[in-house]
This record gives sequence, structure tokens and C-alpha cells, in this order.
Amino acid sequence: MTTSHALRTAEATSSLPASTTPGALGREGSPQSAVDRVADFYGAYIDVLYDSGRGQLANSLRGHFLTSGLRHNLVRWEAVHHKDGVLRGKGVPIAWKVVYNDSGMGHCRSRVALTWQDSADRVRRTHLLIQSDLATRLISDIRPAE
Repeated sequence: MTTSHALRTAEATSSLPASTTPGALGREGSPQSAVDRVADFYGAYIDVLYDSGRGQLANSLRGHFLTSGLRHNLVRWEAVHHKDGVLRGKGVPIAWKVVYNDSGMGHCRSRVALTWQDSADRVRRTHLLIQSDLATRLISDIRPAE
């Protein structure tokens, strides 16, 4: 018996959540885009923290996506502030969003919005300004956005 493509697709997606069905908003990116790499890093880093906490995989992500200078600066910042320097906060955000801000002088700046939820279900957002080096696409600075 031959089954139509539409029927096979419907059967394959019937058990998926609505956000993953055909026609739903997708995500895409490019390894050549500094902004996409910031989004890839924050997505993976937050997923790792959410799933297993800070450990070897989170440190490996930092090693792959951040310059060595920024990694050293984060160690110092975290020792003083007792927070995660990448997130500029404690705990794990429940959502993130990355958008292009501007570029010049060999750098690209992206804005990251992190959404946090506390134990009383109150939601707050923090905003970061992320600088990437265009030559390497590595993240070289993380600051609170003003």
C-alpha cells in the first residue's frame, strides 16, 4: 500500500508539540554570523546549566565560544560577585533572546535579553551587551546593557 507524503508527514508530526509542527516558526543560523554564534552559545550554555548545572560541559562551551581574556575576566568577576558572569545572575534563566545591536572597529555587538522567574513566579528580565570579535567570531566582552 502506498501512503501519500501528506499522510506520512501528519502521522510523523501528530505526537509533536505544536511549536515543532510544520509551519511553526523555525530557528536558523550560520557559523559565519557573530550574532548567530552568540545565540548558539547562550542557548547551549543555558540548556547545560538547566540540565546538569555548572560543570565540565559548561566550561567547555566557555572555552569554545569565549576569548581567553574574557574567560579570565569572568573568573575574577565571579569571585567578587558570586554569580555566573556569563548570565550576570544566579540560577538559570527560563528564556533568552539575542538580537543584533551594532558593529564597527572589528567588533559586532549583540543584545541578549534573559528572562528569569523567581520562586513566587515573578518574572524579571536582564539585558546584556555582548561583544564579538569579527575576525574570530569569539565573544570578547559581556556587560550589562544600559
